[in-house]
Amino acid sequence: MQQASIIANHNFQPCQIVFLAHENTRLYAEVIQVVSVRQICWVRPLMLAVFGSDCAPVEPKLHDLRESADLLWPLNLFQPALDTEVIPLIGQLQAFDAILEGSSSASLSVRAQLAHQHLSHFVRQVWQAHQSDFGQGGMEQKFEKSTAPPTRGWGL
Repeated sequence: MQQASIIANHNFQPCQIVFLAHENTRLYAEVIQVVSVRQICWVRPLMLAVFGSDCAPVEPKLHDLRESADLLWPLNLFQPALDTEVIPLIGQLQAFDAILEGSSSASLSVRAQLAHQHLSHFVRQVWQAHQSDFGQGGMEQKFEKSTAPPTRGWGL
């Protein structure tokens, strides 16, 4: 696997599946919104796929991240995922759902915690490898205070 690379043209659309690769792992996520001005992408994680060595064509180990928190990450770290690559992986996630349907809530909670740990570890690794990307595109800029008065309720 190659590490994340910069793509010149980011025309990601909401609901598009993208991935972020680091070493032998890929984070697959659904695009929620692209913030072009800040060069960041709001994504909803779907799965973390851990592949074997580049020489061995083995199915990846999947971690279901569909219940994970959304991420706001630099746009240049993401690449579009191919349908032919993602559809079989999503099929595997759905097969997991069928298997886990009769599982206890404690068992499901342990699986969710493990998936969260894997995602946290991956996030830390990517951040350490690409710290300069997190300083670009306004990621480190502070939000300016709004001059508009605060609104109450739902605008009523």
